Amino acid sequence: MPELRQNFFTKEWVIIATERAKRPEELATHRAPQEVPSFVESCPFCPGNESRTPPEVLRYPVSLAEPWSVRVIPNKFAALSSEVQPTRSLQHLRRRIDGFGFHEVIIDSPDHSRCLPLLPDAHVAGILHAYRDRYRTLSVDRRVNHITIFKNHGADAGASLQHPHSQLIATPVIPSQVRHRLHEARRHYDDAGECMFCHMVEREVEDQMRIVIKGEHFVGMEVFAAATPFATHIFPLRHMASFGDISDLEIADLARVLRALLAKIYIGLENPDLNFTIRSGPTEYSGARHFHWYVSVIPRLTRVAGFELGSGMFINTVLPEAAAEFLRKVSVEHAAGAGA
Repeated sequence: MPELRQNFFTKEWVIIATERAKRPEELATHRAPQEVPSFVESCPFCPGNESRTPPEVLRYPVSLAEPWSVRVIPNKFAALSSEVQPTRSLQHLRRRIDGFGFHEVIIDSPDHSRCLPLLPDAHVAGILHAYRDRYRTLSVDRRVNHITIFKNHGADAGASLQHPHSQLIATPVIPSQVRHRLHEARRHYDDAGECMFCHMVEREVEDQMRIVIKGEHFVGMEVFAAATPFATHIFPLRHMASFGDISDLEIADLARVLRALLAKIYIGLENPDLNFTIRSGPTEYSGARHFHWYVSVIPRLTRVAGFELGSGMFINTVLPEAAAEFLRKVSVEHAAGAGA
């Protein structure tokens, strides 16, 4: 029997279409294997082509005498500009802000062929350190009200370059999706006196049905009211409202959990296009008791159609419990970088 499930965080409804439910393995992409070289001469992100990108704002290792493992550069085709001021204006009903912001690219690795699930855990930790360093640095700018860190993997997920990379966009406004979650989180805290995210994580860990992977400090789980198949969240077990508060020890654990989860998706669903984003409270939310940051991983396995566009309600044809069971069974022991 079909059922409607409500997202605990947003109060949005999702249809779980059990009458046309698919087995998780049916959503594998079944792409023909593609040989990707480790170096592409024309790629601006490959080592030796550093002059083809804007000057880097961060690199690991820091020393220029050593080859880089992670680089952060301004986006050459930035959506926003740090050279303007966020001047606001209102004319009748037309509200606008001059296009201030920061748009940066985090180049994950010098290797053109090694996407994140195939990297060693220690290297993934280096990428997360770069995320945190740039998050903290840009948070100091009082013109910045929110920072979004995200990855587009594959053309259907919006990636325009094949070389593995992530992006960061800092904006002078809080996006409506984030604002809505903040509102619901505060309302729940006012009603129940607890963080709704902490409460949900505790119940899910007890229940185990939707847990995919659990580390010492983070847990990855399928979403009870997932809008799309295999929509997976990774939550810190310690309450934190801002990504900038993550510790070095927690970064190491998040690297293991994130890489293992992405490897399970990479192997089990045959390298689908996907997006992941770090959903964090605004910079001034550090220490807030009602909000809790997390990582959202969304494989692009289905397309948005007329009903979704017209109603805002999604139809999911894979039971989240079945998706969790499927991913738990995917072995990643032999994936490149496992445990390294």
